[in-house]
Amino acid sequence: MGKFCQVCEKGMLNGHKVSHSNRKSGKKWAPNVQNIRVMLNNSPMRLSVCTRCLRSGKVVRALPRVSAEVTEA
Repeated sequence: MGKFCQVCEKGMLNGHKVSHSNRKSGKKWAPNVQNIRVMLNNSPMRLSVCTRCLRSGKVVRALPRVSAEVTEA
């Protein structure tokens, strides 16, 4: 599911876009969601997390994967 934070459950908001002549049309606001690898129960998982949760430290990023070619050299 896109545009949904799996940590704080923040999702899409909707409302009206109001023009200068006060005409109203539909508008949607989406949270800034990033797909990142996080450590959850001591195992890395991919989650959709909003940047507010990343910044506040509610999730811990997993270490980047190391390819086998780099470790052999």
